[in-house]
Amino acid sequence: MVRGPVVFQGYFGQPDVTAYTFRGNWHHTGDIGRFDEQGYLYYVKRKPEKELIKPGGENVYPAEVESVIRQMPGVTDVCVFGVPDPQWGEAIKAVVETTDPSHLTAAQVIEFVASKIARFKRPKWVAFTTSLPRNAEGLVDREAVKATWGGAN
Repeated sequence: MVRGPVVFQGYFGQPDVTAYTFRGNWHHTGDIGRFDEQGYLYYVKRKPEKELIKPGGENVYPAEVESVIRQMPGVTDVCVFGVPDPQWGEAIKAVVETTDPSHLTAAQVIEFVASKIARFKRPKWVAFTTSLPRNAEGLVDREAVKATWGGAN
């Protein structure tokens, strides 16, 4: 979190996003860092809620797509991230956790997302698993998911 006279004023035409970002008069950047033994601060990664995928120049937040996919019957969890795409620069990929991977198809997931939010936010690629990797806190380990399923198909 940062604050001061040179921090930007907010997002144009998005008062709700601005209010959320500036909670408690602090700019919540969404960046995660760590201090070393000498007190130096190092950037580690972005919080999942602040990650951004840019297919064809459009802004897509993985958390928004994930919240839609979680509404599907049979889905127990999901991880959405960007993968390289020769046509759009970046494409959306979803790895869907379900107890029965044969219950859903990629086309069903893609069309479900397109029916709920803007069509450009639908995944281009969908993979299925019965168990997404998790970190010590029990949350989906996004980096492990990307390492395993990071390819475009």
